[in-house]
Amino acid sequence: MAADPYSTLGVTRSASEAEIKSAYRKLAKELHPDRNADNPKAAQRFSEITNAYDLLGDKDKRARFDRGEIDADGNPASPFGAGGGGGFGGGGFGGAGMGGRAGGARGFEEFAGQEADLGDIFEGLFGGRGGPGMGGMGGAGMGAGMGAGAGRRAPQRGANVNYRLKVAFIDAATLAPQRIALSDGATIDLKLPAGVEDGTQLRLKGKGEPGAGGPGDATVTIEVQPHPFFTRDGDDVRLDLPITLDEAVAGAKVKVPTVDGPVMLTVAPGSGGGKVLRLKGRGFTRKAGGRGDQLVTLNVALPADLTELAERLEGWSDPTPVRARLGV
Repeated sequence: MAADPYSTLGVTRSASEAEIKSAYRKLAKELHPDRNADNPKAAQRFSEITNAYDLLGDKDKRARFDRGEIDADGNPASPFGAGGGGGFGGGGFGGAGMGGRAGGARGFEEFAGQEADLGDIFEGLFGGRGGPGMGGMGGAGMGAGMGAGAGRRAPQRGANVNYRLKVAFIDAATLAPQRIALSDGATIDLKLPAGVEDGTQLRLKGKGEPGAGGPGDATVTIEVQPHPFFTRDGDDVRLDLPITLDEAVAGAKVKVPTVDGPVMLTVAPGSGGGKVLRLKGRGFTRKAGGRGDQLVTLNVALPADLTELAERLEGWSDPTPVRARLGV
């Protein structure tokens, strides 16, 4: 049988829920297996405090334990104890088979002042009054019916934990590894999946809260942060690129930013505002493999001081019907 859960967590029986939770978190942080890889005793203690918290952290379980209805393992407190091979055979009512402790220290004194129909009790245990199960209660018959594993439910896993991770736009596009701090103080490097986008969720198995049945899982929700001048269009990245009037007229090689760093882009002579140039493979990684492109939209920027330009254009006008397609 497990030790008294209050003693295991180092709290009194009158401790509040907050005090119990605080004591458990402190011990769990100190004894977590990830921090005590070379200390098997710490792993054992971690399991003990987790079992204790699984019981005391549940209001119903704690109340039932305090009333003596269940033991420290969460099993129903049998009036006949754990029951070994002693049964009724040889030991009688004063032996280890009927008492909670050897020597019959408990016996039937627990029923003082209570109405107890032993026939009903045996019926629940053996499936009928006076049936075959009652005929030979010595040795293995009693031990099998009252074994420690009877009625025990599987230990519960720890709670799942949710995290939100803010990821820079360029990191999301290039799948740069991200470091995330967990609730137990540990940090891990997270690999972003291909096709990652705002709202993508990643599952980290076994990185949730610890529990008697093993730790829960962690869910990480990705929040891709906006960029000052890049925008996302599916798997492509879009950019508005200002160019000067002379670059638009005569053509030029200009430096343009990409998520992978600056590259040189050729602007053909006569490139007007609104023209879109494509840089292959400079977008987001696709789920199916490969990468999207970067789409660069040219914006012709006029000089702040138009005096010289106006003088050069004096007497000249462009005859091109630039608004003909609009019907005007």
